[in-house]
This record gives sequence, C-alpha cells and structure tokens, in this order.
Amino acid sequence: MTDSRPVALVTGASRGIGSAIARDLGSRGHHVVVNYRSDAESAEATVRAITDAGGSAQAIAADVRDGDQVSAMVETVLGATGRIDALVCNANIQPPFVDIQSLPWQVFLDKVGGELACAFHITQQVLPSMKDRGRGRIVYISSSVTGKAAPALLAHGTAKTALEALMRNVAADAGRAGITVNAVAPAAVATAATADVLSPVYREHLASRSVLRRVMEPDDIARVVGLVLDDGFAAVTGQIIRVDAGFEVLAPSAVENPPPTISTRVSTLGRSSHPWSPT
Repeated sequence: MTDSRPVALVTGASRGIGSAIARDLGSRGHHVVVNYRSDAESAEATVRAITDAGGSAQAIAADVRDGDQVSAMVETVLGATGRIDALVCNANIQPPFVDIQSLPWQVFLDKVGGELACAFHITQQVLPSMKDRGRGRIVYISSSVTGKAAPALLAHGTAKTALEALMRNVAADAGRAGITVNAVAPAAVATAATADVLSPVYREHLASRSVLRRVMEPDDIARVVGLVLDDGFAAVTGQIIRVDAGFEVLAPSAVENPPPTISTRVSTLGRSSHPWSPT
C-alpha cells in the first residue's frame, strides 16, 4: 500500500548511488521501489533504512537488461500501486578502464549494449502508464566522462554518450504528454564499486582538480536527483545536469592519466564471464 505517496522506481538501487537515491526519495515522501539484480541483502537493507525513517519502500529483483524481467517488474508495481510517477535509471555495467588495443570487442559490447539495455527496456515499459496519466519524471544517471576523451574511457564514455542521446530523444517524445526526461551526470563518486580505482592518492588528485576540492559522495548525487524529480523542475527537460564540484571548470582533464590501479582490471578481461553487471 502506498496511500497517496508518489511512486518512484529506482533501478540498481541496492548499493552506492542507487541506494542513496532511493533513501533520499523515501525521505521526500515517495514510495520507493528498490530494484536490484542479485544483492537481495543490500536491497533489503536499503528498504529498511527507508522504512525505519518513516518512509515506504519495497524491493523487487529484476535484471533490467532483460526485457521480460523488466515487464514482470513493472506489471507488479503497477498492479500494486496503480502508478509510477518517477523512474530513475541508475543500473549500469561496471566499465573496463583500458584502451582500444587492450579491449576485447565482446567486453566493449557488453558495456555499451548492456548500459543501453538497462535504460531502454525500463523506459519502454514505464512510459505508457506515464503517458496515460499525463505526467511523470525520468532521470538517467550518466557521467561527466561524456565531456572528455581519454584512452581508458573508451567503453565508459561511449556508453554514457549513447545514454545521453537516448535521454534527449525520449524527452522529445515524452514531453508532449507532460513528462520530463533529464540526465544527472556525476564526476567520480566514492562508492564501494569505485574503491579499487579511487585510491586515496588518486582521490586527492581528483579533488585538487575541482573548484570545491572534493570528489562526489553518493548523497551528493541523490540530492540533485531529488531536486530534478521535484515539481520545481517541471519546465526542465532534455537536459544534462553535471554534478562535479566544479571539475569541468578547470583544465586539463584529471583523468587523462589514470593511476596504475586501473590497469589491474585488464587481468579480468580474458574470463568467459566477467563481473561487470548491474547491481
């Protein structure tokens, strides 16, 4: 039961940025659907954090790269609540930080294709009910790498640039029905998933290249997403909101020469099933 609360579906919400977004939306009065792929324990912990604070939430497992699983999840949510007011597409594929000579085609395809599948299927399934109601909010979590170029950012930059193109085209389609569609693009965010990349030394280096002298935390991104979903943003659509502590104000790019720790990911590329999948 969600009574009169607006319903927000957040993909990849068991940990990190997604969990922070879910918790923030819960505090803003949404009933939050915490989507996860496999980490049920973390998803339930996110739900408990929301409900313990007086909010409303539920966890639903679905690999959002799979259209059938997405369809079943959306049907479940609409059957229980009758509405989805806000969709936050946060699920993503962990990127390989290597240059084109070191990057197998299949790994590149898994990142780019998987990233787009995470956004495509859920958007396609949620949009009709939003159009029927004549309102809705969609936010895609992109990245500041779309404004940069570096050898190690090939797969990640390509995937996020394509995601932003998808966002703009969905915005053009959905706007006629009163639905806003935007992207929030963070710079480097300190999470468990980035811990092997954001070593203390590299984190200090990135902070020194931003105006505010800091890297992003998950709550920084969550608060901005909450604002974008608010009615105060009703006249804003098709836009990319960068959350980077002023990183892009200063040049050159701080990621042109990634730290040696990034190269450790290369050793996983030869495996038949690599671990980069949406949480």
